[in-house]
Amino acid sequence: MPEPQTLLTGLVFGKSPRWHDNRLWFSDMGAHEVGAVGLDGSSEVIARVPGMPMGIGWLPDGRMLIVSARDGRLLRREPDGSLVTHADLTSLATHPWSDMVVDGRGNAYIGNIGFDFPAGEFATGIVVLVTPEGSARQVADGVAFANGMVVTPDNATLILAESYANRLTAFDIAADGGLSNRRVWADGGRVLRCGQHGGRRATDGPGAHRPGTRAGRRLAVGPAQGAQACARQRSRRAQPARTFLVAQVRAR
Repeated sequence: MPEPQTLLTGLVFGKSPRWHDNRLWFSDMGAHEVGAVGLDGSSEVIARVPGMPMGIGWLPDGRMLIVSARDGRLLRREPDGSLVTHADLTSLATHPWSDMVVDGRGNAYIGNIGFDFPAGEFATGIVVLVTPEGSARQVADGVAFANGMVVTPDNATLILAESYANRLTAFDIAADGGLSNRRVWADGGRVLRCGQHGGRRATDGPGAHRPGTRAGRRLAVGPAQGAQACARQRSRRAQPARTFLVAQVRAR
């Protein structure tokens, strides 16, 4: 079994890792930053998001999208590094927003938690679709904490993790981006979170962070206990496949 290699330490609460342009990109919710780190450990802060960054992804033209969870906006990072509002989501839900996946056509699917996590009483949330032009509409409801999403490479199926139901749920994607034919894709166990962009997968395992615990976090290559989220880099010619973990490190 390969030994884990720590790439970056000091994360407050790492989320939504994505492998893109030969670097691992991620949100640090606690620091209100989006960052990127290379395999050599070199890192940089890509953006600062006062409204708390969550899901990230990219439009087909390369511009980055960032979910600003607390103020209900989907931000777009322009070529000069500035952040502009790609879509205003406040008319669709008032509770915090969660993870996101952007498909090959530039459609962004974003989950809304549906309650004031972590202190509020649980309620189901929704999934919204934001088109490349920035129009937004609800495409699913009754979701038990949508917390990570996958779109299959053919843009035909959305799979999302319902953290509070311990299941992965699939939908067919219509030509206009709408969702139908809801079904359980996987059920049971401690599967809590999944996500994907361009074939990179993220998932949680046993020992994941729980509200109220205090832990430092790190980015590592290889297996680790207490993984908060992970991203998969697919194997390419002359390059091994790697799994990237955002893990918690508990003080003894």
